[in-house]
Amino acid sequence: MLLVRKRGTDAFMQPGGKLEAGESGAECLVRELEEELALRIPVAVLEPLGRYGALAANEPDHVVDCEVFRVPAAAIEGQPIAVQAELEELRWSDATDLAELAAAGRLAPLTRDHLGRFLGEG
Repeated sequence: MLLVRKRGTDAFMQPGGKLEAGESGAECLVRELEEELALRIPVAVLEPLGRYGALAANEPDHVVDCEVFRVPAAAIEGQPIAVQAELEELRWSDATDLAELAAAGRLAPLTRDHLGRFLGEG
């Protein structure tokens, strides 16, 4: 699972962001992946995993409402991934790494509470 950390924060989370006017969740993810990581992913390859809510990691008293998608590895292969925009760090995580980040309080609530179960699927 690809996780990112925004500059000046401690919590790791999935790349993504806020919807712009008239944008679908899938379109938002495609835009954010290009802005944040220089990845060009076609909307058609995204696999919907559901919609989840959780407390925001970096905005006290806010709740995130997220459509979550899987990006097939084949859609990323051969593309260099570069941390850009407000991001400071990225990391590929497995179940053990997710558990360690969660135990250290460094995993966003959405990731910690809902998304780790998707590791190893597909």
